[in-house]
Amino acid sequence: MEATKIKVSTTINTDIEKVWNFWTNPEYITQWNFATDSWHCPEAKVNLQVGGKYYTRMEAKDGSFGFDFEAVYNEIKKNDTITYTMTDGRKATTRFETEHQKTKVTTVFDAESSNPIALQRDGWQAILNNFKKFTETH
Repeated sequence: MEATKIKVSTTINTDIEKVWNFWTNPEYITQWNFATDSWHCPEAKVNLQVGGKYYTRMEAKDGSFGFDFEAVYNEIKKNDTITYTMTDGRKATTRFETEHQKTKVTTVFDAESSNPIALQRDGWQAILNNFKKFTETH
């Protein structure tokens, strides 16, 4: 059975080079990769090449919960596309498109079966919104 696809997107008021850099650089990922201010991303590792690993640690700031997010890159086209496979076999693709001196970022990912679709979409969208806010203010 094919996985349900979920799509999230945002348009960021800056150029694609900056967006790509902030999306792929662990120094920046730790500053935006969380859905709410009560969470944080204390660690990120990126080996940005096909077959390379992506790793982030996401935790509640109060220490009550946390998890590791890991994936292996399948496709990388600078300033265009990143596709990876998560450790549970689900795939995600993020596309970067220039639109009138702005950058549209769209991620399509396979849903998992533990949480409702709306919750998954809202969580990934919140992280993307946080990325937009961080990128536009730095």
